[in-house]
Amino acid sequence: MLNTLDLTKEDNELIEVAIQVIEKNYLYGKHHIGAAVRTVSGKIFSAVHLEANVGRIAVCGEAIALGKAISEGEHTFETIVAVAHPHPHEDIDACWTVAPCGMCRELISDYGENINVIIPYKDEIVKCRVLELLPEKYAN
Repeated sequence: MLNTLDLTKEDNELIEVAIQVIEKNYLYGKHHIGAAVRTVSGKIFSAVHLEANVGRIAVCGEAIALGKAISEGEHTFETIVAVAHPHPHEDIDACWTVAPCGMCRELISDYGENINVIIPYKDEIVKCRVLELLPEKYAN
C-alpha cells in the first residue's frame, strides 16, 4: 500500500508548470514529456525530455529539470512531477501526469530520499516520497 500525501496549491502549480513547458516545446518524436521540480527554497525548474533514435541514450525530463536546478545553485528538492503530451494520432485532449521511470526513481532518490513525487495512483493524482516508489534502494 502506497502512503500518499494530499496535493497542495503549490503542487497543482508545479503540475501546471510541467504542462506549460511541454505544451510550448512538444515536438513529435523528440519531446513529449515535460517535468518540473520545486526546490526547498521554492524555486521551480522545468524541462522536457530528449528523445533519441537509440532509446537507451534518451534523457528524461526529470533528470534535465534536476540538472537545471543544480546548475543554478539549488541542491535540495521538495517535489517533482512529469507529464505526458498526447501525440497527434492519439484521441486525447490534454496532458496527463506520469510516474517516473525506474532510472528516474533512482536518480531522484540519489538527490534526496525525502523528495515528493506527484504520480497517478488509483485514478487519482497524489504525491508520495520517492522511496515509496523504490523499496530497497540500491546503495553503494
